[in-house]
Amino acid sequence: MLIRSIEKFLRQHDMPATKFGRLATHDPRFVFDLRNGRIPRRTTQERVEHFMNKYRECIHAT
Repeated sequence: MLIRSIEKFLRQHDMPATKFGRLATHDPRFVFDLRNGRIPRRTTQERVEHFMNKYRECIHAT
């Protein structure tokens, strides 16, 4: 489930939900909406997963 992955990512990287939403989807309310039952499109889910993977790569590369 996407929200579980995002919540784990937020904890691991000590990132606020609004910052994550802005960076991943240009929507600061994205995570809050997911928490309230929003179901993202497949393309949005893929974009968010791609963002998290790229972010992890950048963090581990430094």
